[in-house]
Amino acid sequence: MGNKSIALKNCHNVLLRDFSILKGGHFGLLLTGVDNLTIDNLTIDTDRDGMDIDCCRNVHVSNCTVNSPWDDGICPKSSYALGYARATENVTITNCYVTGTYELGTLLDGTSKKFAPDARVGRTGRIKCGTESNGGFKNITISNCVFDGCNGLALESEDGALCEDIAVSNITMRDIVSAPIFVRLGARLRGPKETTKVGEMRRILISNVTSYNAQSRLCSILSGIPDYLIEDVKLSGIYQHHVGGASQDSLAIRPPEFENKYPDPGMFGPMPSQGFFLRHIRNLEVSHVEIAAASPDPRPSFYLTDVNRADFIAVTAPTGNPAFHLEQVTDIRILLSRAAKDAVTASADKQVL
Repeated sequence: MGNKSIALKNCHNVLLRDFSILKGGHFGLLLTGVDNLTIDNLTIDTDRDGMDIDCCRNVHVSNCTVNSPWDDGICPKSSYALGYARATENVTITNCYVTGTYELGTLLDGTSKKFAPDARVGRTGRIKCGTESNGGFKNITISNCVFDGCNGLALESEDGALCEDIAVSNITMRDIVSAPIFVRLGARLRGPKETTKVGEMRRILISNVTSYNAQSRLCSILSGIPDYLIEDVKLSGIYQHHVGGASQDSLAIRPPEFENKYPDPGMFGPMPSQGFFLRHIRNLEVSHVEIAAASPDPRPSFYLTDVNRADFIAVTAPTGNPAFHLEQVTDIRILLSRAAKDAVTASADKQVL
């Protein structure tokens, strides 16, 4: 019932292995300024965050199971908790299972009792870099992880963070309740006013991801803000399946910017895309990506706004309605795709393909 189960600050050479936490307070693990950190084979069944890794360097998280229906499962942060901005960097997260679908304690005791479909539960349970993001995230890999009945992957820079060199691979997702992938560069700017400026987000590679039976209200979202673009993004080998069935009215949706709003996939409201909403991005490559819907959906699979230099190679999308919606898009190529005919376009605005 305490605020934290385990809290460490300004430590180094730490090994946490082979134990379980039940109902861990606000944080099962709160690790701040901890370097050379290994977390292995933990099971955490809790009603808030599973583990927060804040301003830490040289971190290895492996073989962990986290059930956290009301908050995040595994959560790297880079806050101002040390009194100065310090990056979380050189981090590997691998072979982990995160979920928000089980009643508290039932994953740990082996009964694995799922919430009723109408239960008022956030089912958060995800891996998220952010929201606190003063120092940034550098050299991060997330691989061989399973998301089940929870929110999807989130990468966020809101408080001036430099986020760069992030690789996500070999991820399976099932019954995702929000956006399977959420990448956000925003301007909340919580920190010292004289030094906190909008951050940067670049060199992000996401590959070999399968998402099945996601809710259709939200698609995957990658969004910067005006004049601050996410750069150098590669999305490849992704199969994204969702419930479908959106109304024709959804075609008229134009998501607001909300530059300084708390970042979360639902912040923009329902989305006008059934696959990917891509806004304020420079240098984007999407290859071997397929969008599938259980029920017919009128929305385009790829909705682009203020995107410069984009390549779509061998992408597949539902037929019967245009796959691409383009607004303020420059230098786009579509090749070898079942979603649309080959096209090389220098500039497109309010155009569908």
